[in-house]
Amino acid sequence: MYDVLVVGGGPCGASAAEDLAKAGYSVALLDRPGRIKPCGGAIPPILIREFDIPDHLLKAKIVTARMVSPTKRSVDIPIENGFVGMVDREEFDEFLRDRAQDRGVTLYRGTFEKVDRTSGYPVIEYFSHDTKRQEHISAKLIIGADGARSKVAKAEVPGAEKIPYVIAYHEIINAPESGANYQGHRCDVIYDGAVSPDFYGWVFPHGKTVSVGMGTGVSGFDLKKATADLREASGLNECETIRKEGAPIPLKPLKKWDNDHDVVLAGDAAGVVAPSSGEGIYYAMCSGRQAAHAVAETLRTNNPKRLRLARKHFVRQHGTVFRVLEAMQNAYYKTDSRRERFVSLCHDVDVQTMTFDAYMNKKLGKARPLAHLKISFKNLMHLTGLVSEEFT
Repeated sequence: MYDVLVVGGGPCGASAAEDLAKAGYSVALLDRPGRIKPCGGAIPPILIREFDIPDHLLKAKIVTARMVSPTKRSVDIPIENGFVGMVDREEFDEFLRDRAQDRGVTLYRGTFEKVDRTSGYPVIEYFSHDTKRQEHISAKLIIGADGARSKVAKAEVPGAEKIPYVIAYHEIINAPESGANYQGHRCDVIYDGAVSPDFYGWVFPHGKTVSVGMGTGVSGFDLKKATADLREASGLNECETIRKEGAPIPLKPLKKWDNDHDVVLAGDAAGVVAPSSGEGIYYAMCSGRQAAHAVAETLRTNNPKRLRLARKHFVRQHGTVFRVLEAMQNAYYKTDSRRERFVSLCHDVDVQTMTFDAYMNKKLGKARPLAHLKISFKNLMHLTGLVSEEFT
């Protein structure tokens, strides 16, 4: 009988398991082997600090972000006084699982099937990838961190199946030499309806490799063709393809993360991916930490209402940023005309400074109220078309 079973060994689940083991609890971590999450791999400096990520995991350090409009105009935004780290999810996730094991977590390789409570406590049934048969794990509490379309969420938390998604698809390719179209220190973000009718495309360097992909929630849109066209437009169609991956990405946090008894969700299973940017690694790890805290409080007090602390504390910390990003996505991602104006807005120095300050520190700065007012005014002018789309 473990104190906690964490289902899902990605950054969220591994972080939650490690925190609980460090706090002295007995923890099992159930992970499905062989799957690499499709992901651009960007992590901000605050994640590197808060979760003690070693430098050798950073495949590249991005110091410039290029925003590209539907008409192929671009804005290069320097990342001042910092960088964005790029990780390879296969190596990054495995490092986090190994570190959790070093803290005392017991790792099981298998696929979650269901929870059985006929004995009076949760018994998790899973298919073991080691024994090739159904096995069981008993635990007092469960953290569901098994990603978008989570089996734990669908089985245990009402309404979890209604979460909205985009489908992300990317191709990992060998990196070319740096040139006019590609720079190993620059991320390219492409806002173009031909690449994605409701999200964006990306070219993210990973040192020796590159992630090229896009996301969309539009049914029937050809993701592979859009990615192939993006590779050709970026001068990357001749690069060797290493692997191709696709997966759903949730667009909005669930309104309820627990089952009022013995299960709490975190990460993609709880829907904590930032609107507009699609950033998920940092928020997944934060939600995993919040879930671990809520579980520890539940075990300490024997009060299952404490499971609600996971969502409550996450929303208190990140809710405002999520609401602002959702409003921005709704305002600018619907048409190419709006995307054109969005890229024009990104040319503004106040916008650049505040955007990357929010990204690096994960909060909206309050020290510059005049800048906030100016940005709100400029945003309104761009949305209403009262300013030219030309860069100024």
